[in-house]
Amino acid sequence: MSLKSKITEDIKLALKAGDKSRLKALRLAAAEIKQVEIDQRKDLDDSAIIDILNKMVKQRRDSIEQFQAGAREDLADIEIAEIAVIQTYLPEELSDEEIEHLIDEALKVTKAEHMRDMGKVMGLIKSKAQGRANMTIVSIKVKERLNT
Repeated sequence: MSLKSKITEDIKLALKAGDKSRLKALRLAAAEIKQVEIDQRKDLDDSAIIDILNKMVKQRRDSIEQFQAGAREDLADIEIAEIAVIQTYLPEELSDEEIEHLIDEALKVTKAEHMRDMGKVMGLIKSKAQGRANMTIVSIKVKERLNT
């Protein structure tokens, strides 16, 4: 079953169960997927849908920071709940050890030693960790390793 079909099916289940918060998050995801399909005039595969869902999670994390800075915990809690729903459709996150291993491997393959090699390293890591790791955190870790 494709990811898009699973989301559509889960919308029906949430509707029947009366789970309004889950239903809202799923409808937002379905609407975003549909919008991209209309814009690109093609059906999206699972990897493209995962990219959309990752983007949605990132947007919500940014919103959480803003809401917490503005002392709006009520709105931050809504965003946190939406992230929890969206993440059920994403691949499992990489552990810190797995991320470190990917960084080690990328540094060896690219023979990176300076900050100017950052793009090569991140390009290699991104192909393996996209959707499974917060690339901002990975970038910070790579910078630390290249600066030492």
